[in-house]
Parts: sequence; structure tokens; C-alpha cells
Amino acid sequence: MAKTEQYTTSEENYLKAVFKITGKDRRRVSTNDLAFELNTKASSVTDMLQKLSEKKLIKYEKYKGVSLTPKGHRIATNVVRKHRLWEVFLVDKLQFKWDEIHDLAEQLEHIDSSKLTDRLEEFLGFPSHDPHGDPIPDKEGNLHHHRDFTIADMEINEECVIVGVKDHSSDFLQYLDGVKLTLGARVKVKKIYGYDHSMMALVGKNELMISERVAKNLLVSKIRE
Repeated sequence: MAKTEQYTTSEENYLKAVFKITGKDRRRVSTNDLAFELNTKASSVTDMLQKLSEKKLIKYEKYKGVSLTPKGHRIATNVVRKHRLWEVFLVDKLQFKWDEIHDLAEQLEHIDSSKLTDRLEEFLGFPSHDPHGDPIPDKEGNLHHHRDFTIADMEINEECVIVGVKDHSSDFLQYLDGVKLTLGARVKVKKIYGYDHSMMALVGKNELMISERVAKNLLVSKIRE
């Protein structure tokens, strides 16, 4: 029986970062993009990209950016799948809050057991999205992205439901909890201020001022009457 090829935590993190930045449009990723995402030096990024290229996990051309090979894409989506399933487990089964789970899932995502991942998915009832609203890839790596539509794109008197967040930082998630801008909340835009593009909105039955920065980080689905 052939031995399964092993990858380091760092290699998996780089592949996941390329996958995240690439997005649904599959754009090429720059060295600077990765350095910013991973909070490291550009020279360190270049060294790792050369290693990943030698392993046929990425296509890397200096000054032209990086993209995942089919093999690299498969590994990246598998790591993302594990991360998001563990986040569901931590919230649904262990009652962690959604702002507490990212760092824990970062550790758990590197457990190398497809049997464990499959059983975890089954145990959780085959969830389609994690607690932040991000879609969970299936075993084949298929992923159904949200439309990139935010509260900032809404017009006056339009109504929507919050389906995801772009910013996963603890500070932002704690803020959302405090003002009840959580997944499933219904929001109706009442007024948009030209000066700073902030909004007055109804969240349930309560009025709330939403800044442009917050609005651009909340993914929504329009409610069509």
C-alpha cells in the first residue's frame, strides 16, 4: 500500500492562504498578499513558494503571482473543510462562542485523518456552512461561494438577512453579538448618509447606526417580497 504524502503545518497554511486570497475568481496571488495574510516577511514567503512549487502544489512565476495546482487545491480545500467542520463542532456541541473558535480550529485542522473528518461531518449532520456563514467544502473539494453581496450594497427600504461575515476577528464578532448583527438577523435599510456612507437600519425592531466598515463586512441575502 502506497504511503500517503505528508505535509507540514506551515505548508498547509500557505496553501490555505493562497486558496483564501484567490477566492471564487481564482485570481493569481502576489508574494506581498501572502506576506500580509500570514504576517511574515516577503523573503520567507518566496522560500516557501519555491518549496511548494517543487512539490507541484502551486504554479509560481516570479513577478506574475501564484496559483494552486489541482493537487494543491485539493489539499487546501481539505484543510478548509476540516477547519470549518471543527468550528461547527466547537459551537454546536461544546457551546463555544463564534469569536472563540478560530484559533482552536487552526490547530485541529491539521489532524491527518480522513476517517475522523468523515465521521465528524456525519456526526454533525453534514452541515453546509460554519458558524461564521462560510461554506464547507465537500469531500471532493466542491465549494458553493456566497454571492459577494453586503449590507453596503443595499438601497433604502431594501431588506436582507445576514448570511456571513468577512472579518473573523474576535473584536468584530463580539461587536456583532453586542448589537445583534448575527447570522439570520433581518436588516432593513432606512437611511444612508452621504457624508460617510453609514446607514440607519432596523435590526429586528430596533434602530441601529451601521458604519460603512461594518456594512462592507457583513454578507447578506436580499429578502424579496
